[in-house]
Amino acid sequence: MRSFKNIADLIKNNRLKHPKKYSQSELSNALGYRNGQFISNVERGLCSIPLKGISKVSEILDIPQEEVKSAILKDFEATLDKYISNNQVDRTKRTLNTTISGIQV
Repeated sequence: MRSFKNIADLIKNNRLKHPKKYSQSELSNALGYRNGQFISNVERGLCSIPLKGISKVSEILDIPQEEVKSAILKDFEATLDKYISNNQVDRTKRTLNTTISGIQV
């Protein structure tokens, strides 16, 4: 499962503290989406801003592009860490199962 926590927190915090006090719906519309559900999903960490929309969200919320980039990279790193650790656990389980099934009682 992919991680979107850092970008979610960055978008939500900057939306709420922005002088224009964008609602989720207003920000979604400004990004070209029909309703607030998109930003709601982003802020809950269910998805991320598409790469083509990063410049626009950065501009609208006055977030330095380096901050957005950093948040996305942290999320990608967290995703990789989860994937790698899950694969290591799976390999260990397979090794244990092979070892246990090879033991005669």
